Amino acid sequence: MGLLTFSINLTLDGCIDHQEGIADDETHTFFTKLMDESGAMLWGRVTYELMESYWPAVARGETEAPPALREWALKLDAKPKYVVSSTRTDFPWNNSHQLNGDLRTAIQQLKDATPNGVLLGSGKLATELDRLDLIDAYTFLVQPRIAGHGPTLYERGLPSTRKLEFISATPLRCGAVAMHYQRAY
Repeated sequence: MGLLTFSINLTLDGCIDHQEGIADDETHTFFTKLMDESGAMLWGRVTYELMESYWPAVARGETEAPPALREWALKLDAKPKYVVSSTRTDFPWNNSHQLNGDLRTAIQQLKDATPNGVLLGSGKLATELDRLDLIDAYTFLVQPRIAGHGPTLYERGLPSTRKLEFISATPLRCGAVAMHYQRAY
């Protein structure tokens, strides 16, 4: 069984707005390596649509992009992508699949079928999966910024505090710090 790892950019005040992070070659290389280590991607519909609106065109060479972004786009295009949605059923982006039915069962089956693990990149979906005790590890890229606005990490709350075990911290040249934790059971 693979682990479900939640990974996202966030500012020092917890903002997870994708426009508030530093998107340079180093951060894209970091996320490309993280994706390479995982067997599949997992998103909610909103995040999928955000990604789908840009990255396939970069992978096809229709949009100009530096080498680190192009590498991310090509690998993301090839990676299995799973989407939790109750409102959309058509997912034409290469290797995209809908997860439906009981959320706990669908995610557990995905984890069981993906020995290299699943990388989760949606804030709202992470809240729901954490409420179901399905997230095993966390990798947060903490940005050296205070956004002063939302959306924020876990803004809809959790029923109890999550105790985490520190694994590592890796500073990037841009000032961001990659923080790695796993659930402490």
